[in-house]
Amino acid sequence: MKNIDQHFLDNLIKDQSFINWIKKSNRNDIQYWNSWISNNPEQIETIELAKSIVLGIRFKETVIAEEKIDIELQKALGTIQSKTKPVLPFYKQKKSFAFYGIAASILMIFGLFIGLDKYNYNTTTVHKTAFGEIINLTLPDGTSVVLNGNSTISYDKENSRDINLIGEAYFKVKPIPATKAKFWVTTNDLKVEVYGTQFHVNTRDEKTDVVLDEGSIHLVLDNGITKKMIPGEFVSFSKNTENITHKKVNLQVPYGLWRDGTYIFNNLTLKEVMKNMEYTYGITTNFDTKELEKKLISGGIPNKNLKICLAAIEKSANVNIIQNNDTLTITNNN
Repeated sequence: MKNIDQHFLDNLIKDQSFINWIKKSNRNDIQYWNSWISNNPEQIETIELAKSIVLGIRFKETVIAEEKIDIELQKALGTIQSKTKPVLPFYKQKKSFAFYGIAASILMIFGLFIGLDKYNYNTTTVHKTAFGEIINLTLPDGTSVVLNGNSTISYDKENSRDINLIGEAYFKVKPIPATKAKFWVTTNDLKVEVYGTQFHVNTRDEKTDVVLDEGSIHLVLDNGITKKMIPGEFVSFSKNTENITHKKVNLQVPYGLWRDGTYIFNNLTLKEVMKNMEYTYGITTNFDTKELEKKLISGGIPNKNLKICLAAIEKSANVNIIQNNDTLTITNNN
């Protein structure tokens, strides 16, 4: 242990960024400390010792009233004394000292279980929307998120800049110029890496679609490929099929306009439109014929009320939509 720097060790175990690296709770800190350790191999023993100390079991401090300690001690001593003679010569009192040690151990275990009982393991924050519900969120770092219906985001309470997304959301990331802290959105197919920008992410239909409105972002696909995006670009990737689409799109018809209460469809087939409805509202769609699935729709449709939404689709596509509980049947408008 000759290479241990005591002063450096004391600072490490108090350093929150170092603790985040150990717990793998902040990617910026993970990148920083991985790089630092690589450049300072002579400190590896100090690093490992600090890591062991931080990972040691910690319990919340619990204050036990002196009266309660006295009561428990008297109970333990009473039991001991009832099994011993009233007076023993000094040279025969070793067994009594052993009993006192047992009593002390009982109190230590008592305090340990109190600490365990109060330990809090829940460190994840989750926001989930119901079918047809849209909510506006402001994360602890100031980032704005609009979460579409039937969607979920989650993140560790200590790092709201590392998001997991299931469903659909629009992000307006708060930049932090002082530290250049990155922001991540992780889906089943890819990771979005960004400093501060606005973009739309949709994980429906066993793939992830990303549309960039402002700024620039990097995507790390599940297969290891990296994609850089500029405003007005669309990337879609599925890890199941490994299909990649990377193209320019018309931002005059925003993909994320649903957050303002309107779906915008630009020459989408009726099948694609209804698939969107299914994910958002938790419904099932049946088509009377295959030809109906191929009908094209363009324009805006209100999305805050399912009945109004379906009425608009009927008018736009010239079809009839019959609803039976959560099942829709689409037929020709004869």
